[in-house]
Amino acid sequence: MKLCVSLDLPTAKENLALVEQIKDFDVWLKVGLRSYIRDGKEFLEDLKAINPNFKIFLDLKLYDIPNTMADAAEEISKFGLVDMFNVHASAGIDAMSTVMQRIKDIANKPLVIAVTALTSFDNEAFKAVYNEDIKTKATKLAIDTCNATVDGVVCSAYESLDIKNNTNPNFITLCPGIRPFGEDAGDQKRVADIPFAIENKVDFIVVGRPIYKSENPKEVVEKILKNMEIA
Repeated sequence: MKLCVSLDLPTAKENLALVEQIKDFDVWLKVGLRSYIRDGKEFLEDLKAINPNFKIFLDLKLYDIPNTMADAAEEISKFGLVDMFNVHASAGIDAMSTVMQRIKDIANKPLVIAVTALTSFDNEAFKAVYNEDIKTKATKLAIDTCNATVDGVVCSAYESLDIKNNTNPNFITLCPGIRPFGEDAGDQKRVADIPFAIENKVDFIVVGRPIYKSENPKEVVEKILKNMEIA
């Protein structure tokens, strides 16, 4: 299991200062909409300049018609800076397949994962939109994602094991909403801790606020990594 640190601070300067503190750890960095819209490709270059071994997850959740998604995926893949990016599984098998077909011959292409159910949904709110329970629909979307030859999904830790059992053991599950030491859930509804994530065979845990709101982010990252080893 790998730790992915969310870079969600108000400015690029603050995010880069955070990354400087954790540059010696084997972690992934998640760059979301806010940071990317504000700071762009240059920010990705700045992250790699701090430590070229950092892996970058570009969390833009592409969701459009198939060709538009494929165009965007191609541009991301050509950066040579992004190690993983995501799309929305709700865009459908055709859109996801089009993305994978478009980038298949690009050298060192990134991993691609698809969002099933956002961790800000509880079951009632999800059902109002999708007319199905989260676990049922998330698994269906994951099967579609796997059939489209996408590398994995974004889901909560609560769906991870069922998704693995219905796809294959190598199908990636990346799980936001991880609260490693019982922190406040905030706007997340389906949160989990590290032992639960390991038990449910999660491949990547995403941790943001517990790290970047800490007075000592380096210490928190170190503690998380140690807990991952012993859990």
